[in-house]
Amino acid sequence: MNGLLAIRNPKTRGQRIMLIAIAVIASLLAIALMLLVIGGMVSHRSLANSASELLSEGIQNGQAGVITESDIAHLPDPVQRWLRASNAVGAERVSTVRLRQTGRFRQTENGQWMPFNAVQYYSVDPPAFVWRARFDMAGLPLIEVRDSYIEGEGKTRVRAAYVVPFGSESGPEVDQGDLLRFLNETMWFPSAALSDYIQWEPIESDSARATMTYGRVTASAVFEFNENGDLVDMSAQRFGKFDGGYSLETWTTPIQAHADFGEFRLPSHGTGIWELESGNFSYIELEIAQIDYNVSEPY
Repeated sequence: MNGLLAIRNPKTRGQRIMLIAIAVIASLLAIALMLLVIGGMVSHRSLANSASELLSEGIQNGQAGVITESDIAHLPDPVQRWLRASNAVGAERVSTVRLRQTGRFRQTENGQWMPFNAVQYYSVDPPAFVWRARFDMAGLPLIEVRDSYIEGEGKTRVRAAYVVPFGSESGPEVDQGDLLRFLNETMWFPSAALSDYIQWEPIESDSARATMTYGRVTASAVFEFNENGDLVDMSAQRFGKFDGGYSLETWTTPIQAHADFGEFRLPSHGTGIWELESGNFSYIELEIAQIDYNVSEPY
């Protein structure tokens, strides 16, 4: 009997060690999942607070009233056609916006595409936005990116699992880039084209230059339209970060499709492209899933 016990004991000890290891791993996974859930709740609350403040200010400062033909008479002809084609003429002025996006993103020309879901909030007066994208991997929200443009200053923050800082960017180059991003994204609320901080000048029958000045930054972009008045592309000289440093490069956002969102006809599918010396770098593809206007509450 003693001999049999001597043979079985090592196996029993090995099983116990394995069970303890499994229990430890399970506990660590449970703790990690709990931290992820708590981190997600804290992140959502922080985003909701920022969005609520932004939307509240936008509603307070927003202009009421319906856009008429006389309101757009001073704009270049292609911009007028755009506002008519989008059904902005005859509709209420937009003060605030919230939207949902889906898409995919990559950091380098040969990098792997990463799917994302995003929400974004805008104020027209003052011009501002908060964008939060969540990149899921294996069904878990492992990366969160938040880009904001508030009081003329841009800031990008990246976190892993909501809580681990992964990097942040701010400064004059980011301010310029986010001002141009706001100007570009007026494609989803065209009545902002009437804002005092945007000046328009005609180029050709199908294009016009918009120059936006806010805070300490002024930047311009060329808007291009088709024969129906739909916006089909925008290009600008924008600061981007490449090889560890910022440089001024050509940035374009060709639009692949339009759709009806409520009473408006707007771009629904688009691409972001950097035109670099090494070639065109397509870094983001997105689709608009939902847009709401003149709202005071975040999602």
